[in-house]
Amino acid sequence: MILGLALGGDHVAVADGFADVVNRVGLQHAYHVAVCLVATMVGDEVQGGGAALEFPGIDEATYDTRWVARFVSAYVNADSPTGEALFGAAVADGQLGVCMATLTGSTLENLRRRLP
Repeated sequence: MILGLALGGDHVAVADGFADVVNRVGLQHAYHVAVCLVATMVGDEVQGGGAALEFPGIDEATYDTRWVARFVSAYVNADSPTGEALFGAAVADGQLGVCMATLTGSTLENLRRRLP
C-alpha cells in the first residue's frame, strides 16, 4: 500500500497511509514496515557492516534525509538497537510521517534505477 501511494507521487498520502498503519497495528508493526522498505531498497546484495552513520554534510541535510541515511546505515550494519532508537526519535520528534515518506520515496527511486 505504501509503495503504491508513493507511485502516485503524493507524499502526504504516504505519510497518512503510514499513520493509518500505526493506528491500526501499532508502532512495532510500523517499525517492521520501515525495515521492509529498507530491505527492499538495499536488496539481497548487501554485505553487512561498514556503513557510516555520520558522513560529511549530514548535519546540513533535512531531518528526514538525515534520518533515512542513518536508518539505512543501521540496517546495513545489522544494528537493530540504533534503528529502533532512530525510529523512536522520529516518533518523539513528530517527524515519523515525513521520514517514512522520504524512506518510501527513496525505496521507490532505488527500485526504478534497478529496472532495465
